[in-house]
Amino acid sequence: MPLSKKEIVNTQLGCSNSNNASAQVKSKKPSTPFATQKTLFSYIQKGLPTPSPGESRPERHGGKEQIPMTPKTPSTRSSNLEKSNGDIEEESLESEEPNFGRRTLRKRVKRRIYVSSEEEEDDDILTQKKPRKKQNGDDEFVCDSRMDEESDGAAMSDVVQNESNCEDEEYNKPKRSNRSKKQVSATSGSLISAQDKLKTFAAATNTRRGTSFLPSSLMTDFEKKKQRAADFKAKNEERYQWLLNVKDADGNPEGSPGYDPRTLYIPKSAWDRFTPFEKQFWEIKSQHWDTVVFFKKGKFYELYERDADIGHTEFDLKLTDRVNMRMVGVPEMAFESWAAQFIAKGYKVARVDQMETAIGKEMREKSNNKKARIVYLTSVFSKCVHADFNISQLQEDKVIRRELTSILTAGTIVDGGLLTNDMSTYCMSIKEECHSEGAPPAFGICFVDTATAEFHLTSFVDDIDRTQFETLIVQIKPKEIIFEKGKLSQRSQRILKDTTHRAIWTGLRPDIEFWDASTTCDEIRFSRYFSKDLKKAYTQDEDNIRDAMEVDDNADDDVIMECSKSDDGTDKWPCAIKEAMKKPLMMSALGGLIWYLRSLKLDSELVSLQNFHIYDPIRHSNSLILDGQTLANLEIFENSLDGSDRGTVFKLLNHCITPFGKRTFKRWLCHPLRNVDAINERLDAVEELNLIPAFQESFCTIFSHFPDLERLISRIHAKTCKVKDFLLVLTAFENLMKAVANLSGFTSQFKSKKLLKLFDYVPDLKPMLQYFKDAFDRQKAENEGHLIPYPGIEKDYDEIKDNLRAIDKQLADHLAEANRKLKTTKIVYKDVGKEIYQLEVPNTIKVPDDWRKLSRTQKVNRYWNPTLQKLIRDLQEAQEVESGILKSIKGRFYEKFDACYHEWLRAVKFIAELDCLLSLAKSSSALGEPCCRPQFVLQGPSVLEFEELRHPCIISGVANDFIPNDTFVGGDQPNIILLTGPNMGGKSTLLRQNCIAIIMAQLGCYVPARRCLMTPFDRIYTRIGANDNILAGQSTFMVELSETSKILHEATPRSMVILDELGRGTSTFDGYAIAYSVLHYLATHIGCLGLFSTHYVMLTQEFSKNPNIALKHMSCQVDQDRKEVTFLYKLVPGVCPKSYGMNVANMAGVPRQIVDRAEIVAAKFEQTSRLQDTLTANRSGIPITTLCDFVYLLKAASRNVDLSEDVGDRALDNQSDREKAERHAKVLKAIIRGITTL
Repeated sequence: MPLSKKEIVNTQLGCSNSNNASAQVKSKKPSTPFATQKTLFSYIQKGLPTPSPGESRPERHGGKEQIPMTPKTPSTRSSNLEKSNGDIEEESLESEEPNFGRRTLRKRVKRRIYVSSEEEEDDDILTQKKPRKKQNGDDEFVCDSRMDEESDGAAMSDVVQNESNCEDEEYNKPKRSNRSKKQVSATSGSLISAQDKLKTFAAATNTRRGTSFLPSSLMTDFEKKKQRAADFKAKNEERYQWLLNVKDADGNPEGSPGYDPRTLYIPKSAWDRFTPFEKQFWEIKSQHWDTVVFFKKGKFYELYERDADIGHTEFDLKLTDRVNMRMVGVPEMAFESWAAQFIAKGYKVARVDQMETAIGKEMREKSNNKKARIVYLTSVFSKCVHADFNISQLQEDKVIRRELTSILTAGTIVDGGLLTNDMSTYCMSIKEECHSEGAPPAFGICFVDTATAEFHLTSFVDDIDRTQFETLIVQIKPKEIIFEKGKLSQRSQRILKDTTHRAIWTGLRPDIEFWDASTTCDEIRFSRYFSKDLKKAYTQDEDNIRDAMEVDDNADDDVIMECSKSDDGTDKWPCAIKEAMKKPLMMSALGGLIWYLRSLKLDSELVSLQNFHIYDPIRHSNSLILDGQTLANLEIFENSLDGSDRGTVFKLLNHCITPFGKRTFKRWLCHPLRNVDAINERLDAVEELNLIPAFQESFCTIFSHFPDLERLISRIHAKTCKVKDFLLVLTAFENLMKAVANLSGFTSQFKSKKLLKLFDYVPDLKPMLQYFKDAFDRQKAENEGHLIPYPGIEKDYDEIKDNLRAIDKQLADHLAEANRKLKTTKIVYKDVGKEIYQLEVPNTIKVPDDWRKLSRTQKVNRYWNPTLQKLIRDLQEAQEVESGILKSIKGRFYEKFDACYHEWLRAVKFIAELDCLLSLAKSSSALGEPCCRPQFVLQGPSVLEFEELRHPCIISGVANDFIPNDTFVGGDQPNIILLTGPNMGGKSTLLRQNCIAIIMAQLGCYVPARRCLMTPFDRIYTRIGANDNILAGQSTFMVELSETSKILHEATPRSMVILDELGRGTSTFDGYAIAYSVLHYLATHIGCLGLFSTHYVMLTQEFSKNPNIALKHMSCQVDQDRKEVTFLYKLVPGVCPKSYGMNVANMAGVPRQIVDRAEIVAAKFEQTSRLQDTLTANRSGIPITTLCDFVYLLKAASRNVDLSEDVGDRALDNQSDREKAERHAKVLKAIIRGITTL
């Protein structure tokens, strides 16, 4: 029944009395169950029968059963929509879904239109809107954030509610009969007077929903908007009371220990009141409460309730009221951009997409309608309904189907459009086992770069300070951390918070979500991740390939190892996982990560690639160890100023031009080489590449704009790669093969073993590329966005194309028949919007009665006829089937490509290796003069010699001003330099530049020095700067001593130790004593090389005669009259007499009177100190360090201590060094025995 004008006005005013539209909508209860069924099935088939009360059998006419096609009492909602949708004031005379075979002429009536989302079922509300052209898709809605008409003119409270959705008390109260009330006929066309409006409004203001005291016609736009917001807020709060006190799915309130922020509790009473659309939304949102859900609706993604508040607060998106919920929206084309912005703010983003088109929905509903008709007829004749037919489910099926297609987080981004840089983004799972707070912890860790599907597994027993754990975190810098709830220690949490400031933390329930080792194995087996046998690329000489391809720099790359067969179904599992099965902590960490990836719908596409590696964060045996503290102190990847890579070593050396080359180079820099042969092979390659500039130019020309193939081939495996990206990959590999052919012409000039090995093992991709070249039309795919196979390649596609051609022929024949029948040649097909193949006929020609007019112009009319309608429906359904087949074919092509995944990956690794070598060559040539190739010595004691060494990160900006310095330690020189000098004199810079030069040399790069001679080091230790650790509850001095303790316990004669101003975090005497003792132990007991800077001048006096310590200082010139210091930044022998702190204070702008007073106090302290030194010197002529050494030797001789262990046997990794140490120890014992005898 259509709404009368009075009812429309009452609806706009929000009235709830017996005369308003709501009372009209809420009709009497049906007297029979059939009437109830009638309103249900009015959404499914408008022609379903509606028996009158007492009616038991269908009517018979002419001996046949006839089912009446028009309900006697149609539902108010359905009829309103039918009426309003057809009364649009436009030239078009047909609604979007016309009733075929029926000609209907309507008057052009100008009236308000009410439409509902989701084909009249999605929202169960009607929203007033202006007539507009309907968009593609099944969602006919208005997005308030983009239409001022709705935001300013249509209130969410101004809705026509059906019986099932009346939630206010007024609607639930018993209604008095309307027969005694004065009503205005819906067809009379009379208008309501202003007095009637005021009376109606007075009734509305008595309700709890109304808050204004003015009728809407007298309100300003601002007042109307404010009124709408107040009305909606009141209704929304009542409807969603359970959101005021949020609980998780188990009923735990926010803030409680067991609260799970990922889930939301929705009471059953609220769930029962939800519309089908609301159920669809909240079913997803309740399982992802901590995630911002982008819900696809038509051409937009919409955010509701709390998500809408986030969008409004963070990004100022326009907040509106819709679908009984607060809402903001963004266009579907801008999803990637908005998702990236939400992720950058630290939010997770869930994407819910429509899983069918309008045609697909109609095809599904057609099947449902047939089922509904059968069930209905059964209910009519047998008075029963099929037990397996759920009417409510059928009603919910009217909502377009949507599914959660992906969840995007900062650590699991796989789409190239959302990735902000070329470096790896890691998601890390951590399993920790620590029996007590003071016990050494054991870790199992698994992390993955989801963009390349590369997994790494590791496990280790760490020290109490968690050195290896911190090193791993600094190396990887995970964006997302998965951990076991209640099992991660406080110390580990503090390290994570201190090193990963913006990482997302996700706690999983032990065993249930964070699986143990046994459950992990079972889940992998049941999920059949490795049932697909990927073609192995490494089928030739594995050892030679390992030598040629430094993918992980001698790491345990178990993927390329042959695995033994197994009887438990694990024979196809990657060897890295087989190794992890022996270590429960490692396997459990993998299980936690797989569970989390499964919740993001990423597990299958990532795990099934079988790209697993065993990772060693330290690599004791084959690389220079750079722990987390050293990486931070030397600013390898991040500077201390703003945390960026500006001025870092990585920024200096990374000249790679491919994304996968940059990632590989970062791995190289984390683990510089230790093996001299491997270092020299790289240096040989770098030297030759610098001698062939034409090779560098050719490589840069070809690969400077290369796509990120490593990431794209993993997207192809996951079948989420776009067609244009797939074509880009094929073109890139074709260019790669051409480039290899061109670059191979230079191999005749190569003498480097590394370069020759690289080119020898480039895979031959030509046969695979030729297959794809012959399989589909590349140009068509680029233009149309589909992989359209050539005839004979895919049988099902050939069949559907034949069907489409047959329909096209029928359409052409039908047009010819229409021209012949009407005796004209002017009838043509015309597409207008979604109504395609309209027969355009001059208006002078009379058409048959069964032709239905769709649109017209001044000269022509356009029609459909029954035959044409059927052909169009056949065409649309065939096109839908074709679209499905094309999607399937795309997946088939992707599978064929993925079958050779390791071949493609091997080619990518080849380019990455070559790119890294060229990067080292470019870095070497960019150092300027002087620079040299480092020379390495294996035999004898450790040695480090630099002549005219410069800091590589500083010379790039001030090359002409930087003062070079010589450094000689070890060998014939003392092992340690005790460095003094004025504040700001360049001591810390000197310490850092020596360490960075060592890293560059062992990386395979030239160094900025005239000469470099060194022993390959096993580790660099640094203790630089004064920093506290508030998160760890440690003071500055405690941090100092913790780092120093690690050095004393782990340093070896092959280590390089840097200590900068040790002891300044406590009192002068305590600091001096600690610095004294540490320096003495390093020089006498450990025998490592090092640089020890200090402001304790007394240390220089105590160690002036120690043969293992050289005294040097940074020179300067002092103008006493002007109290100014000129820093010369030159390392010279001797001791700096003063630190010149007062001069620096004067330069810093400290008030003059304070500086003068400080000088007087300092002079007194200095005089007192000198007197004490004189008294001490008079007591004994032997320095206390010598006395300590002598006493130690006496004790060692009397107790028969093995001195070879104390002198550094823990680091002697070859037999010759060990034998020398033992011989020296024997000689030393003989000397001691002689002394004791005397």
